[in-house]
Amino acid sequence: MNIRPLDDRLVVKQAEAETKTASGIVLPETAKEKPTRGKVLSVGPGKLLDSGVRAPIAVKVGDEVYYGKYAGTEVKINDDKFVILRETDLLGVVEK
Repeated sequence: MNIRPLDDRLVVKQAEAETKTASGIVLPETAKEKPTRGKVLSVGPGKLLDSGVRAPIAVKVGDEVYYGKYAGTEVKINDDKFVILRETDLLGVVEK
């Protein structure tokens, strides 16, 4: 992957869409929901503040995160789906 995010943006590899419900019903392609969970692959240097200092980003490469359903911009590289989003679009980090 050759994407270097700028400022407070990050690149997230989308998790695969669920193919079955919790009760075991197989979902058709049209009923699958867009994933809102993924793994952080790359992080920008941080937002440039008015003082000229960069604000540190709260997540790091390898973190599993949740983000808004319509947040960010989807990009496809070599059949892999990625989302480029701002740090403020993140809803939370999965604690392990």
